[in-house]
Amino acid sequence: MTGGHRGRTEGADVDVFAIRHGETAWSLSGQHTGTTDIPLTDNGRRLAERLRPVLAKETFALVLVSPMQRARETCEISGLGAQAVIEPDLREWNYGAYEGRTTEEIRREAPGWELFVDGSPGGETPDEVGTRADRVIARARQAGGKVALFAHGHILRVVGARWIGSPTVLGQHLLLGTGTLCVLGYYRETPTINVWNGPLV
Repeated sequence: MTGGHRGRTEGADVDVFAIRHGETAWSLSGQHTGTTDIPLTDNGRRLAERLRPVLAKETFALVLVSPMQRARETCEISGLGAQAVIEPDLREWNYGAYEGRTTEEIRREAPGWELFVDGSPGGETPDEVGTRADRVIARARQAGGKVALFAHGHILRVVGARWIGSPTVLGQHLLLGTGTLCVLGYYRETPTINVWNGPLV
């Protein structure tokens, strides 16, 4: 997918706070978690709680959350649950046959496999995930103020890439830990990544 959105000015007053959910058992083990709906760990809930004072300083015109419980739980604990709207396009990458497997396991049968290049058999292609990210970005840019997105590591890495008008594959370079916060914004009319994988303290 080629880059899009670069130079668009209709959302230039928008800051997007992109928040990855807290730790789960599978994020801890490195298993790909797309359609499997698992809760946060105790540590994941602590990470979500650390978001609360940071987000309390902001006023959001729109809060969007993935339908998966790990994202919804993070949103609720961080204090924005009452304002949240479920956004299906923020669900995690569908890993198809690779659901629940680690990269090391996958590469034993598919040497050199890279999600952002190859996608997943029976799951989504990079272009399909990029199209979802573009729809989320378009909705955020129409909000007329600050926007919070509660979602997952791989979809948010694609959102970051697409926000700055880059191809979906750039997401492979944008590592994102659990319970972290990113801020996407503008320098004049140019989309920017202001904070990435940001620590909260």
